[in-house]
Amino acid sequence: MSLINKQKQVDDWVQQFDPSYWPPLEKMARLTEEVGELAREINHRYGTKKKKDSEDKQEVADELIDILFTLICIANDEDINLEKAWQKMVEEKMQKRDINRWKKKDNFQK
Repeated sequence: MSLINKQKQVDDWVQQFDPSYWPPLEKMARLTEEVGELAREINHRYGTKKKKDSEDKQEVADELIDILFTLICIANDEDINLEKAWQKMVEEKMQKRDINRWKKKDNFQK
């Protein structure tokens, strides 16, 4: 499913509520909260701070999707087409600005 389809799916669901989207600072707070949950899970898996026995294991995929959902809400409310924004980033950054930024693998093939 394309980003534009995901944006429509989220918008179709969100439009049933009043208000449809949270105010800007609430969206930013929600995004920060979701990124914090991802950071906490990664820290528990790979860092020195392990979970308590009483804490449930979270899935990194679930935390990433919560972040994506919140980003889509922000994009929708700001009338941003993520498909176009993605393509612009690929063309301007991946294919131009950063094309030789990092050392490439010797035998890498697409």
